[in-house]
Amino acid sequence: MIITIILLTILIISLITDVMKRKILNIVTLPTILIAFSYYTLNLGVNGFFFSGKGFLVGLGLLLIPYLLGGMGAGDVKLMAAIGALMGTSFVFYSFIYTAIIGGLIALILVIKTNGFNNSFKSLFFNTVFLKSNLGSVILQKDKKSSISFPYGVAIVLGTLCTLIWGGY
Repeated sequence: MIITIILLTILIISLITDVMKRKILNIVTLPTILIAFSYYTLNLGVNGFFFSGKGFLVGLGLLLIPYLLGGMGAGDVKLMAAIGALMGTSFVFYSFIYTAIIGGLIALILVIKTNGFNNSFKSLFFNTVFLKSNLGSVILQKDKKSSISFPYGVAIVLGTLCTLIWGGY
């Protein structure tokens, strides 16, 4: 029960800060990770430490590659790691699945809303035809103004809430 309250608290705080400031704060995620490790270690001993540790590593690992590729911020990765440390491997994995689906839907809506669907289709076509050759990138110049981004913490929070409500773990 207390773990669920902590989870809901960090989700609400992270949602608010990510929407308002585009940041998920370390002051939220890092203490949560420490609390999770402490709670499970004190209550379940070594098995609890490994339960929390495996969840932490899975949560971290699921978003580490997108972070390294520049697709998301470090706060998103730390939030997913904190969720894993609190709830375990299975829960964080299902949260990730829901998060990916919700994030994809949000991205699709934003692309269609900004009328970038035609440009995205053209880019996909040229990259496929020219196999990512320089000719494809010359034909379609990419600029920073046309890129679409959104606070991915929203998708993480919604995906985690879906797992909390509907389960799957």
